[in-house]
Amino acid sequence: MPDYRISRRGLLAGGGAMLAAPALAQDFPSRPIRLVIPFPAGGPTDVYARFYAERMTRELGQTVVTENRGGAGGAIGAMEVARARPDGHTLLFGTASTHALYNLVTRQPQYDAAKDFQAVATLGGGPLCWLAHPSRPGTLAEFLAAARSANPPLAYGSPGTGTLMHLATEILKRESGDVPLSHIPYRGAAPAMNDLIAGTLALAVNTLGAGLPLHQGGRARMLAVASSVRAPQAPEVPTAAEALGRPGFTAVLWHAVFAPPGLPAPVLARLSAATNATLADATFRASLNTAGIEPATPGTPESAAAFIAAEAARYSPIVEAIRPELDA
Repeated sequence: MPDYRISRRGLLAGGGAMLAAPALAQDFPSRPIRLVIPFPAGGPTDVYARFYAERMTRELGQTVVTENRGGAGGAIGAMEVARARPDGHTLLFGTASTHALYNLVTRQPQYDAAKDFQAVATLGGGPLCWLAHPSRPGTLAEFLAAARSANPPLAYGSPGTGTLMHLATEILKRESGDVPLSHIPYRGAAPAMNDLIAGTLALAVNTLGAGLPLHQGGRARMLAVASSVRAPQAPEVPTAAEALGRPGFTAVLWHAVFAPPGLPAPVLARLSAATNATLADATFRASLNTAGIEPATPGTPESAAAFIAAEAARYSPIVEAIRPELDA
């Protein structure tokens, strides 16, 4: 007959494990948290990360320190967090680029976005928008009509090949009947915007937050915003879905928080709860809206992972369609 007796040592060990989980949650965080931003300071990711760090500092009772670790399209900062100790004190402020597109567009990826990280939460982000020089036709439909007959073809600028801005514009071209717009990849969004303002570039794609000052100041005309509803900061600008007659067309440079794999469940639950409280805070949401950022609704680590996987699946077909350009 099997012996189902539990030794005193085993009972103590099991009891210790059961007590350790709540204690771990209570003790976390035991020191300042390092939030790695895998892009340079000043961009939309950096802006959102600093809002998030400030609010999470209050929620967690420990300072959340931001650290910019840019390079290799976000891969350097991402890999640093993937290799960190999984205790919740090192987190990554990731994006669509680092976790939905990286493994799709990179020839020899240095990390697996799904396996090498624990998703904590999705945070929302900045809808993309398309801007034209003020001398160009006034609506997206008019601009695309002009582009169909332009010789040589009109060009659009993006922050780089394989970026969300590039892929979203290629989808827009196809949704519009394969409009012959040529792509000019820049080394970042700022140079593209400078050429747009100067009139040497017909169209540029950026985030809503970056495009609003140019639109409101008359230096560029926003043709459409790729959000689900019109932006309250520019209600006169149609959504891309409206302008194209394609319901459901959206493109958002979203952000999410990640930890190294192996994060203890109580620590993950603590970070998730603090993030949800942050996302539910009215002042926090108002600050983001002012910056042209749409905050997400509170969710779970599981819903975050599912959303990221769905985004990767959504962009996979367009990546394969433009593979020759990506591999050039």
